[in-house]
Amino acid sequence: MRRFDPTPLYRATVGFDRMADMLDRVLTSDMQNSTYPPYNIEKTDENAYRISIAVAGFSADDLTVEVKDNALLVTGRSAEDESGRDFLHRGIATRAFERRFHLADHVRIDGAAHQDGMLHIDLVRELPEALKPRRIEIAKGAPERAQRLVQSDAA
Repeated sequence: MRRFDPTPLYRATVGFDRMADMLDRVLTSDMQNSTYPPYNIEKTDENAYRISIAVAGFSADDLTVEVKDNALLVTGRSAEDESGRDFLHRGIATRAFERRFHLADHVRIDGAAHQDGMLHIDLVRELPEALKPRRIEIAKGAPERAQRLVQSDAA
């Protein structure tokens, strides 16, 4: 198994240790994850995303969507089939699964819907006002602060 060594990043950056750890965790977990169930991640708007997971054979009651510590966890536990059916071929997998997605800061879940064998989870990135770009007005003439300093020195 490969392991990403973030040490060179620590030497050249300050405050990005969480990013290096996340990169290491994602690279490590990708090698261990299965491909079941298949999913899509799409960008639906500038700050909106949708995760669509194929969950054929699962009802909405069999699925759980949770958010904890910037991680979205989707689990599926199918109820046992007690109808006594005898399958000649069983191609629709309904085995239990756990799918984890790491979310960026300020990404929240907007909703989830189960429709036609698909679980759709809508996400929205909402930047706080303090992090949004803002325009600073440029005053003409000497800045007020500099004028006060000049006046106080003259006195």
